[in-house]
Amino acid sequence: MEKLKMHTPDLTQDNIARIRELFPSCVTEAKDAQGHVKYRIDFDQLKQELSGQIIEGPQERYQLNWPGKREALLTANAPIAKTLRPVREESVEFDITKNLFIEGDNLDALKLLQEAYLGKVKMIYIDPPYNTGNDFVYEDDFAEDLDEFFIRSNQKDEAGNRLVANTEANGRFHSDWLSMLYPRLKLARNLLSDDGIIFISIDDVEICNLIKLCDEIFGGDNFVANFIWEKRTNRENRKVVSLRHDYIVCYAMNKNPERRALKQLAMTEKALANYKNPDNDPRGLWKSDPATAQAGHGTKTQFYTLKAPNGKEHTLESGRCWLYTKPVMDKAISEGRIWFGKDGNGVPRVKTYLEAKERGLTPESILFASEVGTNEVAKNALKELFDGKSVFETPKPVDLVKLLIQLCCDDGVVLDFFAGTCTLAHAMFSQNAEDGKNRKFICIQLPEQCAKESEAFKAGLVTIAEVGKERIRRSAKKVKEENPLFTGDTGFRVLKVDTSNMADIYYMPDNLEQKKLFDIVNNIKPDRNNPEDLLFQVLLDWGVDLTLPIRKEKLNGKNVFFVDENAIIACFDMGISEDLVNELAEMRPLRVVFRDNGFDSDDVKINVDQIFKQLSPSTEVKSI
Repeated sequence: MEKLKMHTPDLTQDNIARIRELFPSCVTEAKDAQGHVKYRIDFDQLKQELSGQIIEGPQERYQLNWPGKREALLTANAPIAKTLRPVREESVEFDITKNLFIEGDNLDALKLLQEAYLGKVKMIYIDPPYNTGNDFVYEDDFAEDLDEFFIRSNQKDEAGNRLVANTEANGRFHSDWLSMLYPRLKLARNLLSDDGIIFISIDDVEICNLIKLCDEIFGGDNFVANFIWEKRTNRENRKVVSLRHDYIVCYAMNKNPERRALKQLAMTEKALANYKNPDNDPRGLWKSDPATAQAGHGTKTQFYTLKAPNGKEHTLESGRCWLYTKPVMDKAISEGRIWFGKDGNGVPRVKTYLEAKERGLTPESILFASEVGTNEVAKNALKELFDGKSVFETPKPVDLVKLLIQLCCDDGVVLDFFAGTCTLAHAMFSQNAEDGKNRKFICIQLPEQCAKESEAFKAGLVTIAEVGKERIRRSAKKVKEENPLFTGDTGFRVLKVDTSNMADIYYMPDNLEQKKLFDIVNNIKPDRNNPEDLLFQVLLDWGVDLTLPIRKEKLNGKNVFFVDENAIIACFDMGISEDLVNELAEMRPLRVVFRDNGFDSDDVKINVDQIFKQLSPSTEVKSI
């Protein structure tokens, strides 16, 4: 019986597989340090295949580089033996919800989601730590605790005395921030669907580096916009320049000229007020738009004297051309689609009809505070949600994130892996209630401790992750109160990043000494007795949706899990009999999994594969 691997995919091997498809002669076999035969790249052969297009050595090239970039890339590709453990008591409607809150380092979480959510996320919105020179704590090697860094790099002594100033000239100021974000964006890209969109909030400090980084990861051709968000309306007189805006950088996974990268927005009351019908046009309400364009955009056929139905001739202003060629314009005039004013003597204008195929509003590059809110508005709204307690200083406005959702996502999964207080979840609940859609969220947040003097800590919310979970619960209640007819999903499953459920011997059986064989009969860690922990690691290994419905049933005295009924059947109990194996095989599941040492006897274990081949040959049978 084949065992599940129980670790995240090795993305380097995936890259080798892609090269093998294109250049099979460039992939060979060689032994690794443990003596196992694996595929390896023959770079000399690959260079020959691409001989005319190779840049080597000191040759000049256009690129973004920094100390630590190579290590950051290796970190993105390296597999990890970790898992997600379900926490029912912190969840809401655990058994039926399609939403996920993942607590833990987002680098680990993104790796764990690589197979289950590959190409399934419609929208990503992140608000990563702005590089202000303050601490940002993540568990990889490139963004460590600031005090630890100072001691390791001889900038502080063991007593904590500062030896070197932390100025912007410090090499780690940009490099560590880039090394922190780079692998996370690399992994996030794999999750985006073909029509997926990513939005990233940022300020002036790293905007240039962020765009270069995204050009490398998503491709410069997939740049959509750099939105300017008016984050405040009051002037800061204590600074050299009062900063009123942040940026929201937007990239598409695959910008296709045949479809809009971003959707048009719904018509506002103000926009609808422009549509009238003074001439009783049978095509309905319309507004008038200029009938001319800039001359540089036109052809010779768009320069002519236009004659109105009453015989009046209209000539072009300098630097302008007509929007249409003369035959097209004449046809539009004959069909009554050109407006010359009530008396027929006005400047020609083109009628744009409300019922036209595309009648939405094209999004603009400036997001005004009056339309999407400010930081202060967001802070006050969050404070109201938490009964007057200020639990977070810089949340993003719900209306801002709702607008981003409207621009790209009518359905599917939305993801925020710097979730903070989970504005994305709140915004999604609100948007689903408004338009009746069924979007689902994944929020990932590090359990970073709140300051002990903060309102959040005093309220018993020790970490930012706890603030986020409580915000989801409270916002769900608020949205349902404001929309009594809304019956959508407002629950969420809490999953926490943790070490693997499997003992080290599971991954390194060759390192087991013979004299210890009888001491180790169980390859599962002794403190992982909850079978649901094992089930979720199996779901991750098989790349199955982590929100599928789960049902537990007693069969032959054993606990059996049914994931989406027959998608996966799992039994991790000990003492599994051949009768139970036969009963499960007769159900013809797509997949079935047992503990490797969970059978009544060696005979039962040996017979499992044969029983399924006979009764359910299409079932994939594995063990842990």
